[in-house]
Amino acid sequence: MTSGARLAGKVALITGAARGQGRAHALRLANEGADIIAVDVCADYATTAYPMATERDLESTAEQVRSVGRQVATYTADVRDREQLAAAIDGGVGQLGRLDIVVANAGICILDSWDAVTPEAWNDTIGTNLTGAWNTMSMSAQHLISAGGGSIIATGSTCGVRGVPFFAPYVASKHGLVGVVKTLANELAQYNVRANVVHPAGVSTDLTQGLARIGELIETNPHLAGTFVNALPVERLESNDISNAVLFLASDEARFVTGTELVVDAGNTNF
Repeated sequence: MTSGARLAGKVALITGAARGQGRAHALRLANEGADIIAVDVCADYATTAYPMATERDLESTAEQVRSVGRQVATYTADVRDREQLAAAIDGGVGQLGRLDIVVANAGICILDSWDAVTPEAWNDTIGTNLTGAWNTMSMSAQHLISAGGGSIIATGSTCGVRGVPFFAPYVASKHGLVGVVKTLANELAQYNVRANVVHPAGVSTDLTQGLARIGELIETNPHLAGTFVNALPVERLESNDISNAVLFLASDEARFVTGTELVVDAGNTNF
């Protein structure tokens, strides 16, 4: 990865930064000159089929950011907990001096048929992916305004574009996220704060490795299998494919791009 300076002098807050897409975003933005506030819950959920990132994972992200010469402030915080998140955001801004970019990336995904979705799975997913993203964006906005403007980027999904089967809580959270981002794009435009969503197809991360039951569920309703096919000949994207889109939306190259949905899905939603 080549280094540049498209984000020189900027500070970026990234949630879910300990691994996966969050780590890739942190490194991509750091390579372009941004200092990083890296936040992750670093605690397991009882409802997910995969382990969450650890504090060691978060420190590994920090080490990699430092290795490219950028500063980093790390915090363990649950995005559902406004008090914890406020301490992380305000602490990071206090340490690094400002905030210009917010990447609301933290999320979980629980796979099941509609009649097997538990209240706990629903609440954990909506709480993290939608309420947590709202908390991240709304509680960061004043810092962006104080900096004279900035960019908010939310991690959506093709599940925020389509009614993807077996992902009901996740679909609900990502569709809701789109509406919230568009609303913020309108309300914050007067302060030169932009807000956009990036919609990835399936990305090779620990989260997607936890969705191994998809084949079993498709067998219960085989004609839905085409929903998961990409037009381009690739099954999963890589995190850096999404980080490139995040970088574009964070940079001045996208200075007049707001309220949009940038789909990076290998053609999945074309069908």
